[in-house]
Amino acid sequence: MSPAPSIPGFRPVPFTGVIYVMAEAAQRGYRYGQPGWCNLGQGQPETGPLPGAPTRVHQVEIGLNDQDYAPVPGIWELRRAVAELYNQLYRRDRRSRYTERNVCICGGGRASLTRAVAALGQVNLGHFLPDYTAYEELLDIFKLFTSIPILLEGERGYHFSLDDLRREITGRGLSALLLSNPCNPTGRVIQGDELQGWVALARELGCSLLVDEFYSHYVWTGTPDGSGLVSAARYVDDVDADPIVLFDGLTKNWRYPGWRCTWIVGPEAVIEAVSSSGSFLDGGGSKPLQRSAVPLLSAEHVESETRAIRDAFLRKRAILTRGLREVGVRFDLEPEGTFYCWGDVSGLPNGIDDGMSFFRAALERQVITVPGEFFDVNPGKRRSGRPSRFRHYVRFSFGPEEPMVVEGMERIREMVRTGR
Repeated sequence: MSPAPSIPGFRPVPFTGVIYVMAEAAQRGYRYGQPGWCNLGQGQPETGPLPGAPTRVHQVEIGLNDQDYAPVPGIWELRRAVAELYNQLYRRDRRSRYTERNVCICGGGRASLTRAVAALGQVNLGHFLPDYTAYEELLDIFKLFTSIPILLEGERGYHFSLDDLRREITGRGLSALLLSNPCNPTGRVIQGDELQGWVALARELGCSLLVDEFYSHYVWTGTPDGSGLVSAARYVDDVDADPIVLFDGLTKNWRYPGWRCTWIVGPEAVIEAVSSSGSFLDGGGSKPLQRSAVPLLSAEHVESETRAIRDAFLRKRAILTRGLREVGVRFDLEPEGTFYCWGDVSGLPNGIDDGMSFFRAALERQVITVPGEFFDVNPGKRRSGRPSRFRHYVRFSFGPEEPMVVEGMERIREMVRTGR
């Protein structure tokens, strides 16, 4: 196939991260729902019914007024429902409580994160390595702020102490810090006293924490209150003064990724800023889907859905972690949260002992995984010409239905046995 002709004014934009992975699979015949494929790569939970979970939504009613544009910050009803959910789950004993003015609705996780970073000024923004692949493009597009990588060490189980955090914020002059918690890809969870300490330090030093909480209902190690839910919202003193900005949505925790309905929760001044940036970036989300999301935001719905997720996903976690360990994949940390296993494949046979070669060999068996180097977030490719620290790692997802996880693991087992 000859290369596509260049078009004046446009530059080629390469696929990266999970988008690259899915494009490579598509070239080999993969389509969503395609029989015979095991998608252990894409970050999507199974979306069908689970035992004990609330009934899935199968129809969305569109009212006459829902044909209009939604307000850029989202419809008031959903903003109010999100605020009240956070108050019920995390702030029942707090005087300072979220209102609809502390919530902005967005059309997807990337849209919400993009709105936030677009509103940042000329500051130093810290981010961790490894972390979510899409952060790379996100941190490269907007040039006002300077992104500064912070290394996490597998030998320490990706733990980062309060002393480490203080040193990075003060030593590098950070005004903001972006992180996923639970962490995609490592599965590390910051919670309880540790998370409270992070929030307190951000308050003390005046450093905004931008916390991606899209996997905050997938916590496997237990939580101090027994809810199975983790959020920095629990430790905010003043919702309009503490520099804590949270991101979540229906994508993972409600298992409705196709709705592209997410939100930002934070101080009112931040919500005004991200609403303004949204007016030129995306213009707002789907009004019918926002209205249909309101009933899903009750605490009762969330609690029953989270219990069902825990029952179903813990089984899949055990299947994948046990199977991968048996074939020689090593873990720095068994996943405490998310639905990912972050595995070191350097001990596997030659030819499948690094992330990219493993990925390509698995594709031949119609199994999709994600090479670890994509999580070595490198905005602008400023760290060029050297191999990634994570080139021997692979991210495996136990998000799909259990039979697919079982079959995918069996194909990986056979691949390792034959060495190809």
